[in-house]
Amino acid sequence: MKNLEKKETNLNQLIEKLGKLNTSYSQYNFDNKSVKRERDLIELEKVELEKKNQEILREHKYLTERVKRLEIELKSKKELEKKFNQDINDLNQETQSLVEEIEKWQM
Repeated sequence: MKNLEKKETNLNQLIEKLGKLNTSYSQYNFDNKSVKRERDLIELEKVELEKKNQEILREHKYLTERVKRLEIELKSKKELEKKFNQDINDLNQETQSLVEEIEKWQM
């Protein structure tokens, strides 16, 4: 008898919990159409973000290559400038030597 009463009490508790659970779920309006619409919107947003990401990756690659080309160009120009400065120094020295020679001959 006690077993039967205990089972009945447990069953009543379970029914009460199920009733609470059922009402809590009914508060959420799980409409398949709204879920599908939300999923579709998220999918569209995902596709747009992936496109933007690809575009940014392409732009990054282009800019990286451009920076490398500019660095090479800058290095080349620095080398030319260095050579130009060296040529000017050589000419200055040669001019100085010539001026000294001329001064010697004038004396």
